[in-house]
Amino acid sequence: MKAAVIHTIGEPPRYGDFTDPEPADGEAIVRVRAAAITNVARVRVAGTHYSGHGTLPAVAGIDGVGITDDGRRVFFGGPREPYGSMAELCPAPARWLAPVPDALDDVTAAAVPNPGVSAWLSLSFRGELREGEHVLVLGGTGVTGRLAVQSAKLQGAGRVVAAGRNAASLERLRELGADETIRIEAGVDLVAAFTAAAGEHGFDLVIDYLWGAPTEALIRSITRADLESAAARTRLVQVGEMAGAAISLPAAALRSSGLEIVGSGTGVMPPIDVMQEAFRRVLGAAATRELIVDTEAVPLADVESVWTKDGQGARFVLVP
Repeated sequence: MKAAVIHTIGEPPRYGDFTDPEPADGEAIVRVRAAAITNVARVRVAGTHYSGHGTLPAVAGIDGVGITDDGRRVFFGGPREPYGSMAELCPAPARWLAPVPDALDDVTAAAVPNPGVSAWLSLSFRGELREGEHVLVLGGTGVTGRLAVQSAKLQGAGRVVAAGRNAASLERLRELGADETIRIEAGVDLVAAFTAAAGEHGFDLVIDYLWGAPTEALIRSITRADLESAAARTRLVQVGEMAGAAISLPAAALRSSGLEIVGSGTGVMPPIDVMQEAFRRVLGAAATRELIVDTEAVPLADVESVWTKDGQGARFVLVP
């Protein structure tokens, strides 16, 4: 079969031949129709994710959409090494096969679940979002950040602010439901910008895809310099590190504010029923256009040329 083959960690996968998979117990062989180039897939190939490819050569990709031998159109994930979803065929655990709504095309169905379910659970499961709360999405201009803004609204957030670097993507976020946006760029006083956007109510929940300097600025904006009790909790859910892998966290920030920090990732996965419900909600919302993901379909043969390309808030989806 043809596949996006990883030969060297740190280098983009290349289009080429790979051995056809044989199903193991509890697996189905899926004929792949579409597989998105996700951030997780990229960093695993780069060797900078805490999971990785232990055996090379291997096929890139962690999930996709395809057809099973009995004719079902499904979303699948979790292929065993050395196989991946960016191929003509992929072995997938039967327990992770999920039906795709007829209203969703293959490319959208491949693009939305990974970032969409991640965003949904960061808000609902780890962030414990409640009706009417104010939300800041730090790093809202990427694919997952855009879906987090939309998901926050669907889950009942009263006000959603998005911060990011890309001006065009911030404008798009206004169209997707953001009440306010903050541009992260040189010369902008982020502490003042976060303080102004928080207003008297403050941010109840922060979904953070950036970390690094922007998060440090946010923490400075909520750190108090008086002896009064903080009016409310600020729950920060750490999801990504696009702006840096570490921050400086003054002890005073935790003692003088309502700041609480938790992480969202594979190490803190929800129960399977919570995961399935999130998946159902996300696919259903995408089918009714309540969740919108911008996509660009690319032939699998062109994987190497688009692997490091910036989609400007759109997701590249490989089509065999």
